[in-house]
Amino acid sequence: MISRKHFSIAACIATPFVLAVFAQQAPKTFWSDPFGTTWKENFMSAKTLNYVRPGLNLAITKIEIPSDLKPEVTLRLTDDLGKPLDRAGIETPGAISISFILARFDGTTRKYTAYTTRRQTSPITGDFSDQASTDSGGRFTDLALGEVHYKFGLQLPADFPRDATHSVAIYALRNTEEIAGKNYIANLVEDFRPDGEAIVEMWDATTTATCNNCHDPLALHGGQRQEVKLCVTCHNPQSVDPDTGNSVDMAVMVHKIHMGENLPSVRAGQPYQIIGFRQSVHDYSHVVYPQDIRNCESCHTAEASQGMNHLAHPSRDSCGSCHDDVNWVTGAGHEAGPATDDEACASCHAPVGEFEFDASIAGAHTIPSESAQLEGIVLEILNVTNAMPGARPTVTFSVTNNSGNVTPLSDLGSLTFNIAGPTSDYNFRLNESALSATAQDDGTYAYTFAGTLPENAAGSFAAGLEANRTVPLVMGEETVSFRETAENPVFYFPIGDSPLEPRRAIVSDAKCESCHNDLNFHGANRHNTDYCVMCHQTQADDSPVRPADQGPPRSIDFKHMIHRIHTGEELTRDYTLFGFRGSENNYNEVLYPGDLRNCNACHVDDSYNIPVPSRLATLDANEFINPIPPNTSACIGCHDSVDASAHAFVNTAPFGEACGACHAEAREFSVGRSHAR
Repeated sequence: MISRKHFSIAACIATPFVLAVFAQQAPKTFWSDPFGTTWKENFMSAKTLNYVRPGLNLAITKIEIPSDLKPEVTLRLTDDLGKPLDRAGIETPGAISISFILARFDGTTRKYTAYTTRRQTSPITGDFSDQASTDSGGRFTDLALGEVHYKFGLQLPADFPRDATHSVAIYALRNTEEIAGKNYIANLVEDFRPDGEAIVEMWDATTTATCNNCHDPLALHGGQRQEVKLCVTCHNPQSVDPDTGNSVDMAVMVHKIHMGENLPSVRAGQPYQIIGFRQSVHDYSHVVYPQDIRNCESCHTAEASQGMNHLAHPSRDSCGSCHDDVNWVTGAGHEAGPATDDEACASCHAPVGEFEFDASIAGAHTIPSESAQLEGIVLEILNVTNAMPGARPTVTFSVTNNSGNVTPLSDLGSLTFNIAGPTSDYNFRLNESALSATAQDDGTYAYTFAGTLPENAAGSFAAGLEANRTVPLVMGEETVSFRETAENPVFYFPIGDSPLEPRRAIVSDAKCESCHNDLNFHGANRHNTDYCVMCHQTQADDSPVRPADQGPPRSIDFKHMIHRIHTGEELTRDYTLFGFRGSENNYNEVLYPGDLRNCNACHVDDSYNIPVPSRLATLDANEFINPIPPNTSACIGCHDSVDASAHAFVNTAPFGEACGACHAEAREFSVGRSHAR
């Protein structure tokens, strides 16, 4: 936790420079607040909690650069109640390891250069790189309980720029694995100027919170690097992977990682790899970014003071990281020809151009579906009548543009209604085109289904709607045909005199779109998870499109399929679904960017708890159990091993599952406790 601080600066000429920092913000009262249901502490007894004293927080109280030019830092170590922690782990549980980085910031290039480095020699190429790293050879002194002094082994050069912004970056780990079943990690980055003057230049290009929209949490290098500003003190232009020759500068590496399989070089057959600690190979050639890569503002946000720097400062390194088929020397792939430096980049690539699609930074990354040229298709379902068993229901709805003007149905390419029910567990679907709907005097439309509701229909049903049209989109000097789609409204209605019972809330669009930004599938026609489940019913499968020689059909039951897709590379067996026109979709290379144990990343209101409300079994002849009971279907979506299925099978009777006996919310092995972090 980084506290707000006031700075007391004592500048010197002949005497050492001292920067004193006094923490003013009270620490978070973590123990007195309710614990989140995804944390292990939520399940600890009061006795264990008080013994462990959860948390690890760092505060720098002094940075000093003495006459020997070996920096010194004094730190305060506290738990989440602000109580001091023993670095050695003797007086308080858990020894604490602490690592230090020292780097200077260049306001012109907006990059760090680390003083703390190590030489990395490649056993593959024989090349070496002096990479940014942590300090070595330093000395710790424990001044008092919770107060630690560290003297760097590094000696700064005599001519180091005292008027430049410098940063001390620290990551620390408190080892309580054997006691609490987890370790506590803290990161801290403190800016200062050795000449004692006010800081006028500092790095603030993005925020950790922005990264955590997907990564939840950002946790790399053994989980110990969790603050993006700490990352860039090492991931700067001075650091190169000598095994591959690839830069690990943040602006280059992160762009390339997120482009993944769409990198021009990868598409041409050259994998994108970084070889890291102990020669571990990290191949990012199969990374699929979960949204449109042109959405630069997904990472570059206004929440950071320099969040819009990507618009104002184009460079060969950052732009060429995604567009890596450009040869800056020959000019191949670059319309303006060779570029020996970055000086002329902004002359063509202004932040915002005259046109929506042009060579400006914003124009080159405009997402067509967000174009201002699109009028918009706004659908609203207003009512469902004649909703009786065996009847043909009539739906009243509206179609307008973003300005609220009525859209003629003749302007649409398709308009499709789905009715599904019952909401307690969908097992029926009626799907029809509504382009023949009748216009009403009030500007709405009415459509009466040709098909009928089931003779035994009861409870509540849902009506959902989708639409699209093809429109011309002017993109620079070219006009293209673009498929404009609509958000999917879902309207719940009772059958006869039944009480209205909307579909239960399990996940939400907002949570999905924290990663996906604009959730859209099946030709961008489906945007709403409440609409998705109307088709992805418990007993639905890919049999309509699965080739006969590709084995038995696979279930597309939403709860089973989504767990299985997001588990991806952690799965133990093949997971391939067939889609539209027989497209083959293998999900074994999916890398979920967050912590899979955080069920609430997708679920709402702890809806992951069992027993699940679903009553119908999932059908999939490829699984060890078929049909798969509802609780088991959700669980083996992630836990796909034979052991997991066997465990579920032996705890299932002909009249029901026994999962809740051990895994219900109040039980010892509840879902929350078993997935706690």
